[in-house]
Amino acid sequence: MIDRIRSWHDSLRALLTPQVLTMLFLGIAAGLPLLLIFSSLSLWLREAGIERSAVTYFSWAALGYSFKFVWAPLLDTLPLPWLHRLLGRRRSWLLVSQLAIILAIIGMGSVDPAKDSLTLMAFAAVFLGFSAATQDVVIDAYRIESAEIRLQALMSASYIAGYRIGMLLAGAGALYLASYFGSDMGAYDYAAWQQSYYLMALLMLIGVITTLLCREPHADPLKTPCRKQDSLGLLLAFVLAVSAFIGCFYLTRGWADQVGPMLMPVLQNGPLTSVLIELCRLVLAALIAVLVGRTLIRLGLVRQQVLQRSYVEPVVDFFRRHGVSAAVLLLLLVGLYRISDIVLGVIANVFYQDMGFTKPEIATVVKTFGLFMTIFGGFVGGLLAMRYGVMRILMLGAILSAMTNLLFMLLATLGHDLMMLYVVISADNLSAGIASAAFIAFLSSLTNISFTAVQYAIFSSLMTLIPKMLGGYSGGMVEAMGYPQFFLLTALLGLPVLVLIWLSGRYFKLSNNVPE
Repeated sequence: MIDRIRSWHDSLRALLTPQVLTMLFLGIAAGLPLLLIFSSLSLWLREAGIERSAVTYFSWAALGYSFKFVWAPLLDTLPLPWLHRLLGRRRSWLLVSQLAIILAIIGMGSVDPAKDSLTLMAFAAVFLGFSAATQDVVIDAYRIESAEIRLQALMSASYIAGYRIGMLLAGAGALYLASYFGSDMGAYDYAAWQQSYYLMALLMLIGVITTLLCREPHADPLKTPCRKQDSLGLLLAFVLAVSAFIGCFYLTRGWADQVGPMLMPVLQNGPLTSVLIELCRLVLAALIAVLVGRTLIRLGLVRQQVLQRSYVEPVVDFFRRHGVSAAVLLLLLVGLYRISDIVLGVIANVFYQDMGFTKPEIATVVKTFGLFMTIFGGFVGGLLAMRYGVMRILMLGAILSAMTNLLFMLLATLGHDLMMLYVVISADNLSAGIASAAFIAFLSSLTNISFTAVQYAIFSSLMTLIPKMLGGYSGGMVEAMGYPQFFLLTALLGLPVLVLIWLSGRYFKLSNNVPE
């Protein structure tokens, strides 16, 4: 009993250490941008009279989170001129990414979607997604490097709490502000949303001040820094490869418009046709980007050893440790585990609005009450995972996430029922918290400490890539089949995940990599 009391006392003292408090404020800065392109923006666009299908396409602006592994090695090896000497590697990249986030939010606030071109809004939203994803990569690396192993659990808990607070400010906060300043469905006011987004940009100063006040973590002595020439070569390869990817994806847009009507009579499914066409565009653009990288190697502008160490070795290590078949199984699970809730989440705010809920009601129930239910679910999931094992709670979270999607079907038939909204949000966010806690522990178990930053960036990117791609078509799906059938579809999407968890659990029983 004495040891237990001492353990609780030490834990409470650890909560007040500078490293743990730093992660709380960095978590706020990390949580702010996401809902400004994934949730609050959808309500803004709907009030401005933009169609559902176009609104949900904007969720692709958050795909930067799904591709952050591409430039994660760059953040590990490329020092920023002047700032690197002044702040250090991690803090200099943190500051630059946070300033870029502020500029992107201001840029979004400067565009009126009802009058100006949506392309301008799309560029600002994509820039925000890229900048925010960059900040996430640096914060993950900072968290791992700035404290010893015994503090890592508290560091993660503090970061998640801050992240949820940031989401609350950007979700409920932005909705309350827009409503307070005078914008509502049927009474759209651009100035109200502009002021709200400008205030969100101002809140990002929390992250900037934290970055300037915190300490730079000690450099890993095992990591050998790249030569300046190699760093510049890696930067050149990244810029040219990304430019080739964007250029190819843009130039194939006309081809997609021509092929779509040709495939439609064959597939007899508009959303499926669109998904397949966009997937082909993505694969083609990725192949072109890889070809550009190989060309740069042949020309001698980039050393193959640098790309090998930055991109290939972390992937090879993962397949070597688990074996090809098990590695593919685990990656499938990582990529599909959150498909049910993310695909539904893209259009959730539009659904609430279509059901007649006001912005204050959405902010109170979905954003504020839902936030506390998610945090509570996270603590419950963490305790259950410690007691019963990660894989069992991973299965429980997947079952609950799929089942709670069925509650949305009931809400769709009832319409504007505030009590039912509380029930749906309670069940949905509680299950999401449980699933997230187990899933983060699962991802951590897959990561090799020698490649923590890059491998974790790969896993967290893959986690949202496929769900967000499908989520971009959720508006078209709803228009084609209606809300009840759409929610049933999202629940059915979770069934293959249960099989993957079962198979992965059998693998971990044999390898003893994850406690059962």
